Amino acid sequence: MTLLEPFKLHSLSLKNRIVMAPLTRCRARGTVPQPLHAEYYAQRATAGLIISEATQISPMGQGYPDTPGIHSSEQVAAWQQVVKAVHAAGGRIFLQLWHVGRISHSLYHDGALPVSASAVPYEGMIRTPDFSTKLPAEAPRALSTAEVAEVVAEYRTAAANAKVAGFDGVEIHAANGYLIEQFLRTGTNHRSDVYGGSLTNRLRFLKEVTEAVLQEWSSHCVGVRLSPGAQQASRQDADPVTTYRAAAQLLSTYDLAYLHTVEAEVAGYQASQLMRDAYRGVHMLAGELTRESGKRLIENGAADLVAYGRLFISNPDLPERFATNAPLNDWDTETFYGGGAQGYTDYPSLANTEKVS
Repeated sequence: MTLLEPFKLHSLSLKNRIVMAPLTRCRARGTVPQPLHAEYYAQRATAGLIISEATQISPMGQGYPDTPGIHSSEQVAAWQQVVKAVHAAGGRIFLQLWHVGRISHSLYHDGALPVSASAVPYEGMIRTPDFSTKLPAEAPRALSTAEVAEVVAEYRTAAANAKVAGFDGVEIHAANGYLIEQFLRTGTNHRSDVYGGSLTNRLRFLKEVTEAVLQEWSSHCVGVRLSPGAQQASRQDADPVTTYRAAAQLLSTYDLAYLHTVEAEVAGYQASQLMRDAYRGVHMLAGELTRESGKRLIENGAADLVAYGRLFISNPDLPERFATNAPLNDWDTETFYGGGAQGYTDYPSLANTEKVS
């Protein structure tokens, strides 16, 4: 098995095992994807699969400037153009469904506090909607039991909207300290209702969101992202090995498209091994991987698919560069977030480089 060989993701034929990881780029003015998004994603359509940037399921799901949504007709119409461009270029693309929870600020919500599993403040800073500065996070408001059901319904609506937009599938973002993970972890979940306390209760929100999305999509078109070892934007869990093993075992029961794991150490384990042992099905791995490390993960059976982030930012034709062992473009961190074409659609492909030379 190699990175570059085709892969059958259930009924979806992928041209290789290289996945473009979800990458927040903060260029969706007014939360609506722009024509530049279509160009950006189409440039990278040689990936076996593209996972879109994190896309908020509702206005309350936003916590960063100019991130796209999938909850209005205008957003859906704009995403349709992106998907058409990717499909025209021969690519496949899933939409990542996102709710940031407490990692937000009232400036994004007309003065209303962000929401979370419990009123536990995020320890970091929040970028203001106009990009001008960062402010300390506010203590969020804990969702009521009834409100949790409303958020679950928002995930289902967003999943339905993604189907209308023409995506090949969706990925549920349950990682990196955002809302679903805020329910999973003991450090951010201090609830006493059916969503808190026991491990079964802390898993309930993930379970209900997954089942809501599966009301709109075949299980083979739904992936889930987990980050057992992530420490950014999240207080620690008292027993992450048990928590995330149980999460993976739960997800195994749905016969999903894949489980997407962010590699890191988890209480003496590697996240990849913990999830591989607990999850029955296709396993995708991400986490600052290189061509060689990705190749090893495929060859030793730790992963079926390998996701790359920053390398895809600066190398739109990454699979071709891997195939020919060509030099890689360096990325520019100053243009990662916000702005326009610079650092977004102007990185040269090998074909363009050859023309210039």
